[in-house]
Amino acid sequence: MTETETLLQTALDWHRAGRGVAVASVVETWGSAPRPAGSLLVIADDGGMAGSVSGGCVEGAVVVEALEALEDGGARMLDYGVSDDEAFAVGLACGGRIRVRVEPVGSVLPVGALEEMADRAARREPFVRSVALAGGGAEILGMGEGADAVLRRGKSGLSEDGARFDLVHAPPLRLGIIGAVHIAQALVPMARLAGYAPAVVDPRPAFASEERFPETELLDDWPDAALEAYGIDGRTAVVTLTHDPKLDDPGLQAALRSDAFYIGALGSTRTHAKRVARLQAAGFTNAQIGRIHAPVGLDIGAATPGEIAVAVLAEMTQALRRG
Repeated sequence: MTETETLLQTALDWHRAGRGVAVASVVETWGSAPRPAGSLLVIADDGGMAGSVSGGCVEGAVVVEALEALEDGGARMLDYGVSDDEAFAVGLACGGRIRVRVEPVGSVLPVGALEEMADRAARREPFVRSVALAGGGAEILGMGEGADAVLRRGKSGLSEDGARFDLVHAPPLRLGIIGAVHIAQALVPMARLAGYAPAVVDPRPAFASEERFPETELLDDWPDAALEAYGIDGRTAVVTLTHDPKLDDPGLQAALRSDAFYIGALGSTRTHAKRVARLQAAGFTNAQIGRIHAPVGLDIGAATPGEIAVAVLAEMTQALRRG
C-alpha cells in the first residue's frame, strides 16, 4: 500500500469506529522540505495521529488546530514560517514556509469522498481531489475525467492560479521489460532510482534468474500472458528488448491493447519496418502501431547497454511528463 492509501484508509477506519477525525494536507511548502505538498496527517479527537506534514517541526501546532476544527466543524488554512533552527532539526539547511489545510471528516471532507478516495487508491486508480481554497468546494477526478494533465505531472500542489489545491494520488510507476538481457540489467536499477517498480518478463530461466536480477519481480511466462496477469494501466511503461519476434511481438500486442503510457521496442529502423508489417498482418492499425517508440530511446548516440538504458529511461520520462 502507498502512504496515501494507508492514511486514507486509517482516517476511514477511525471514523467508522466512532472517532472524530480530521485530515491535514500540505498545500504548499519550501523546495527542500522533508514532506512534499500532498503529505497527509490524520488526527483523531482523542489526540491519536498518523502520518506527517513536516517531519516534526509543526505537527504539534497542527494537531491543536485540528482538535479545534473538530469542535467547531470548520476547515483551517494554516501558514507557518519555519525557523532556521527548526528546519535544521528535521534535516534542512534553512527554514521556509509551509501551508497546511485541515478538514474535519463529515463537516468539511464528506465521508463519501473519503470512501471514494480510499476505494480508488485500493484499486491502484490514480485520482486528483481538487479543492477550491476560497469556497471549499471539491471534486474527485481520474484519468479521462478532466485531470489527465495534473495526473501526468504526478505531484500535489497549488494550481497555476493558486485558486485550487490538487491532492494527487498516483500509484507507483511500473515498467514491464520483455527480455532479461544485458540492457535490462542496466535499466532495472536505473528505473528504480527514477521511481519505477520494474518487472522482467522472460520464459527462459537461464536469462531471468535471481542471480542476474536480484530483488526483481521475474515473470517466467510468455509475454502476452505475463503482461495480462501483470495488469498494464496508464502508469505503466512496456519495453521489449529481445530482438526475437517470438517474444517481442506478443508483448507488443498486449501493450498496444492496453493504456500503457509508453511502449518502446529495441531494434533498427529496418527491424522495426518488419515488425510493423507483422503487426499490420495481425490486425493492428497504423495509429495503434504508431504508439511504439522504435528504435527505442532518445537519439543520443547510445552504444553500450548502460547508455541505451539511459536513452530509454529518458524517453520514458519525456512521454510521462510531456505526453
